Amino acid sequence: MPVNIPKKLPAVETLREENIFVMDSERASIQDIRPLKLVILNLMPLKITTETDLIRLLSNSPLQIEIDFLQMETHTSKNTPIEHMLMFYKTFDEIKKSNYDGMIITGAPVEQLDFEEVTYWEELKTIFDWTRTHVTSTFYICWAAQAGLYYHYGIPKYQLDKKMFGVFEHNVLEPLNPIFRGFDDIFYVPHSRHTEIRSEDIRKNPSLTLLSESPDSGMYMAMARNGREFYVTGHSEYSPYTLDTEYKRDLQKGLPIEIPRNYYVDNNPDNKPLVRWRSHANLLFTNWLNYFVYQETPYDLSKII
Repeated sequence: MPVNIPKKLPAVETLREENIFVMDSERASIQDIRPLKLVILNLMPLKITTETDLIRLLSNSPLQIEIDFLQMETHTSKNTPIEHMLMFYKTFDEIKKSNYDGMIITGAPVEQLDFEEVTYWEELKTIFDWTRTHVTSTFYICWAAQAGLYYHYGIPKYQLDKKMFGVFEHNVLEPLNPIFRGFDDIFYVPHSRHTEIRSEDIRKNPSLTLLSESPDSGMYMAMARNGREFYVTGHSEYSPYTLDTEYKRDLQKGLPIEIPRNYYVDNNPDNKPLVRWRSHANLLFTNWLNYFVYQETPYDLSKII
């Protein structure tokens, strides 16, 4: 898919080296079509890495997409150069009068705090409310999924005894749902978190549909409002070495961390990762874009309700 992103965004060169089709704004301006408009609220600390991971997956479709990156006004990123944030990121005040076909809200390294203790919680609640009247479909990832389920539906999160860390098998519970078009019965997803959402809490709520879970890592995907909202607890967008980087970082810091499960060849961290989630990740984002964004969004974005 031609993803229309700023010409100087660091992800452009990385993705072109991978033969992934991205289009800068200069070239996109000569194509006479209405592109999909997406906004990505990037709460991850390594923002450039997350940008690249998400654009890589969003590029797997014939649709043209324009992407805006959103930051929190009430939080300053410590791991991304301020020049990058000023050049490529907008604040909520700058976009709140706009409408979007789709939105992605990423995870954040704040999961062990109570939601109300997160410094930008009040601003985030405002954005959550805004999505329901300004976005056709919103895709919540990891901590954002926990936060969205808590805010919109009162679903609690639970502390785990140890970090859920590795690549796990998942089952499709609603095989006729278009989000699973082309999926195998079992698929793999990376997880990296200290808390969980429980499937039984999703099943008890009539506004939510449990779509997928894992016998090891638990609830994975839930849907609400006929696909206007997706809540995904894993990290399908992770690149091959993300878990490896996290593992070695925690080891160096002396933190309690186990080898990521089902990740390295022969479960040996001296070996390379065995990538088993790439096809699932591409299908997941392509199906979301096709069936729940492109086919559901009005041509006139002002008509989103």
